[in-house]
Amino acid sequence: MNVAILSMEGSLLDEKGLPGRPWFRHMIYAPGLYTGYGVKTLPGLREAIEQRRWAEAEDYSKIIANVLNTYSDKLTAAAEMLSADR
Repeated sequence: MNVAILSMEGSLLDEKGLPGRPWFRHMIYAPGLYTGYGVKTLPGLREAIEQRRWAEAEDYSKIIANVLNTYSDKLTAAAEMLSADR
């Protein structure tokens, strides 16, 4: 179960990283590009919308959908594993 939970967080990363800072690969939260260390949720999408970069917003909406679908699949598998152990 611990291995399943650990892999879930990693599924929220994308190797492309965020615009202007590819070393930040978490698609759900990261320090904001314009806010220093202030956390932004859905930073790739949110910052693209704020800057009116519509093609980038569309790209990141797809990336975020993919990482959330993967996360959801892993959560379902972990829940099934837990219920099978009971």
